Amino acid sequence: MEHFVVSARKYRPQTFKDVVGQQAITNTLLNAIEHNHLAQALLFTGPRGVGKTTCARILAKMINHDGTQKPDEDFAFNIFELDAASNNSVDDIRNLIDQVRIPPQVGKYKVYIIDEVHMLSASAFNAFLKTLEEPPKHAIFILATTEKHKIIPTILSRCQIFDFKRITVTDAKNYLGYIAEQEGVNAEEDALHIIAQKADGAMRDALSIYDRVVSFSGANLTRQSVTENLNVLDYETYLNMTQLILDNNIPQLLTDFNEILSHGFDGHHFISGLASHFRDLMVCKDPKTINLLEVGETSKAKYFDQSQQTTMQFLLKGIEMANDCDLKYKSSRNQRLLVELCLMQLASITFDGEKKNSEPFIIPAANFAEASSPTALSPEKKSLVRDNEHSSVSATETVPTITSEVQPTLEKREQEKISENPNKEKEEISEAKAETVAHESIPLPSPPSEVRSEKVSGLSLKSIRAKKEILARKSEVNANTVEEKNEEFTENQLQAGWDEYIHRLKHKGSKILASIMETDMPKLKGKVIEVTLPNETMKNDLEKGQHQLMSFLKKKLQNTFISLEITVNEQAVKKYAYSNIEKFNKLKEKNPLIEKLRTTFDLDV
Repeated sequence: MEHFVVSARKYRPQTFKDVVGQQAITNTLLNAIEHNHLAQALLFTGPRGVGKTTCARILAKMINHDGTQKPDEDFAFNIFELDAASNNSVDDIRNLIDQVRIPPQVGKYKVYIIDEVHMLSASAFNAFLKTLEEPPKHAIFILATTEKHKIIPTILSRCQIFDFKRITVTDAKNYLGYIAEQEGVNAEEDALHIIAQKADGAMRDALSIYDRVVSFSGANLTRQSVTENLNVLDYETYLNMTQLILDNNIPQLLTDFNEILSHGFDGHHFISGLASHFRDLMVCKDPKTINLLEVGETSKAKYFDQSQQTTMQFLLKGIEMANDCDLKYKSSRNQRLLVELCLMQLASITFDGEKKNSEPFIIPAANFAEASSPTALSPEKKSLVRDNEHSSVSATETVPTITSEVQPTLEKREQEKISENPNKEKEEISEAKAETVAHESIPLPSPPSEVRSEKVSGLSLKSIRAKKEILARKSEVNANTVEEKNEEFTENQLQAGWDEYIHRLKHKGSKILASIMETDMPKLKGKVIEVTLPNETMKNDLEKGQHQLMSFLKKKLQNTFISLEITVNEQAVKKYAYSNIEKFNKLKEKNPLIEKLRTTFDLDV
């Protein structure tokens, strides 16, 4: 059987043109070689599998080529690779320094590639400093590491640093497509995209995953086989879940989530992926940002179609809720319930229930009176009336209108009144009719019991005038309810009202808010009530109950112009006594005679 060579070794780049995703670094090195500006100490740093060692080997071969050698000459006698993970002692560095003094037998330079250089000990670094600063003319050092922060600054200052970046999903996918073509593998674009995403910016990881899935699926690489082998949640899962959220289908949503968990997926991975999916949908909504979506063309069309069904407000709210669930996941005791609750809340964002169309458009009374006759309606007014009737029916309270039975009766009585007094009553009845219709068609706020108990029925002129008086009294009552007050009060009166509200909270069982209010007594500064709390959490809890608190204080102090200002001062936190010694010291601060009592009777704390 022929020996199998993994793709990471078989397709290792041999020239700078073959290096994937590091064009800036490779161009810099090529120009340095061409113009003879190459430094004698180079540091290649970056994530794993992005081409640091590969570029070091290519550079070592290129600087020794002068045109007389064969193109495939590897200069094995001139390139020395040292693994600092296993050769990290002072003796290893001393042996290296002794070898550096000897000039090369073939070629112009001796290149020393030290991989994982951050593993060297501190004494080894110090022994290497002098040679690294002033190496012989024939020696070039290339240091490679994934953790630059572990290298001492004196080494960094002696090297020319090249930061390798992560391989983008697009570049990794294109290179995988090239390898699949060379190997005769029929690979779907979405399948290669999933492999590139799973590699997380490391080309070596992408090639290792590619070898694994090819061993599983053979010469036909499909998206389904890749997701099944890698056990990943692909975009189809999130598209289906998002559609269920938009359809407010909570039962099916919970069922599909249970199926995802049964396949071995983690809820934390699912909810973070859902937040990323919402981000991708938001990116698709604007043509300027659609290029930020790193998916195939087929997938991009599906993303675009679903993004048209969503609003920007829904996506922003969805990202916020999913991220909040992501942050709370590790600290939650019931993690599955946390994710399920988040899904139910997401499915409820676009569901208004009976609250939908809660603010219907209401035609003004004068226009409605004018438009009460069907023959007097223009096409635009007829459409407006139909819209008003539709919105009124869908509201929580049905708005009564003039029916076909009431209209002839109203017109008949109006004609009788006009015949009795044609000059005086005609205008008054028409105006009263409009106000009657407005009163019956527009729901008003509930007035006090003495006003609400007065009811007038019938359509006579006397009843219409009585209804006008009731409406006037209702408007007077509503005006009195929002009357502004600006009574003077003292800080002692404010603190008394503050204590009274705390007592009410304790009586109602809101002990947490009561204890927060007891943390600091309010200070009065003009019309502003200032409160200082020790942390942000207590401030947020107090702000939630701020509306009821201020309503009580405004009524208690007879002043509607006061406001509450909450500040956080972490140094103001009280030191509470927990042990017996701490409690005794607290009591001794308040009454020094307690210490005399203890010593007199020889008491123990």
